[in-house]
Amino acid sequence: MNDNPPLYLGFDLSTQQLKGIAVTSSLKAEHEVKFDFDADSKGFNVKKGVLTNPSENEVFAPLTMWLQAIDGVLQRFKDAGMDFSRVRGISGAGMQHGSVYWNKKGEQALGSLDPSKSLEGQLADAFAHPYSPNWQDASTQAQCDSFDAHLGDPTRLAFLTGSKAHHRFTGPQILRFRTKYPAKYQETSRISLVSSFLASIFLGKIAPFDISDVCGMNLWDIKAGTWNERLLSLTAGSTDTSDIKDKLGAADVPEDGGAFLGNISPYFVQRYGFSPTCAIAPSTGDNPSTILALPLRPLDAIVSLGTSTTFLMSTPYYKPNPAVHFMNHPTTPGLYMFMLCYKNGGLARENVRDSLPQSPDAAGPWEQFEKLASSTSPLGQSSDLSSPMKIGLFFPRPEIVPNVRAGIWRFIYKPNTNSLMAADEMMWKQPEDDVRAIVESQFLSLRLRSRDLVESPTGPNAHLPPQPRRIYLVGGGSRNATIARIAGQILGGWEGVYRLDVGENACALGAAYKAVWSVERKEKQSFEELIGARWKEDEFVERIADGYQEGLFEKYGPAVEGLDLIEKEVLKGEKSI
Repeated sequence: MNDNPPLYLGFDLSTQQLKGIAVTSSLKAEHEVKFDFDADSKGFNVKKGVLTNPSENEVFAPLTMWLQAIDGVLQRFKDAGMDFSRVRGISGAGMQHGSVYWNKKGEQALGSLDPSKSLEGQLADAFAHPYSPNWQDASTQAQCDSFDAHLGDPTRLAFLTGSKAHHRFTGPQILRFRTKYPAKYQETSRISLVSSFLASIFLGKIAPFDISDVCGMNLWDIKAGTWNERLLSLTAGSTDTSDIKDKLGAADVPEDGGAFLGNISPYFVQRYGFSPTCAIAPSTGDNPSTILALPLRPLDAIVSLGTSTTFLMSTPYYKPNPAVHFMNHPTTPGLYMFMLCYKNGGLARENVRDSLPQSPDAAGPWEQFEKLASSTSPLGQSSDLSSPMKIGLFFPRPEIVPNVRAGIWRFIYKPNTNSLMAADEMMWKQPEDDVRAIVESQFLSLRLRSRDLVESPTGPNAHLPPQPRRIYLVGGGSRNATIARIAGQILGGWEGVYRLDVGENACALGAAYKAVWSVERKEKQSFEELIGARWKEDEFVERIADGYQEGLFEKYGPAVEGLDLIEKEVLKGEKSI
């Protein structure tokens, strides 16, 4: 037995922290560390990891703070007793869409770092611009309008790049950077994403984009597997796209998500004691890395029930539209990652919870909410399937799916006539009827937008209607048993609803698994095959609710149509304002 088995490092460079995790070949976690930007960084007046310029809706982070964090995390690994010489591979995850603008000096400095000095001290002048725009940045509305219109409409842009234009996406951000800072843009020699920035530091040279994360730029033609010339031209402000291609390193986007990019920089060998043969694999985006935290199979779905709601699915089908995101799968050619992001998740549920009268004897803040959600009939309906349904939209924040202002809309939907009427206080008891309605509306929206990507199972369950195989819940809402039950009733999941518990390190863990696969895979061995054979499901997964329930799943079918009709009605009202 080897007392010192190989280790693999995964990093997650997120908005508020840099996290690191070390796992063995058998996927056992040995060390976990983090560097909190607000609490641990020195010399940066950040709040929740970022700086803001409200007058222009800008949100951004200092790049030297991230450099400080990399040295800080590695020092914490060292303090915890890690033997860096055991590390055979490194991969990472970075918050999606953020851009880093290197200058020539930076490219040269990466390859000649002095191990006696810090990264921050040596790379402070490595950038044409000292900040990276954060995914919360909303300064690019004019540029998004240009992107949406440039190919005809948002639908065409989504078909080619996987998404319509969004404020945070890298293409619109680069376009704004070029027009706001023309001299800095000229000084820029290379542009990295946050993920490839992280890989570049460990590699000692500019790393290429990852095949999945590149899809979050509104510049990559997913089906063609190359850059879209018209969108590059728009971003560059010229029909000659050679300069922007050079900045992007356009000739080098490896199709293999586990490609060997090179060995670790000598800086880390000499400063921390890494083996000079430690391999660097591409780093990917935080969302793609999340689906690598377990051997997610096609038709499995992950639903993150945090402050916002995120729905992730691995699928062989490419069916983009402006309401969703499609990206290449980070490890498996032929698969795509389907993603839905909602601003209104846990906050909306908490608002309803807090509107309820609370008993002083309650076991916790959610007790009354759970009781009402469990005791209220599905959709507030009587036993007659054709009776009216109570369906609402609950958006304390402006929403992006659908794209509407903040507000609450309550409707009575009549499935037998496919008609709506606004609910008054006689029809809808507030806040009691809001409780089940808000949970149902959130899952109905997921079912509405994922229904074209699911299919009926094969084998003995072939008679079942199309639905996911499993539903994995993560985030704070996954601890609520009633919410989990309603998730299964609406979304299905013929194998059930599961809680995935990988702590707060799903992104870093997915990156570490990616490093294991990159180094140890056999020829043509997929990520799912290698990780699936080693992953111990009982350590991370608990079945918490039934999925598909015959009759109840079908009952929610008309409600999906009702929600679709309600959204169209609300959007119609928005256009008239």
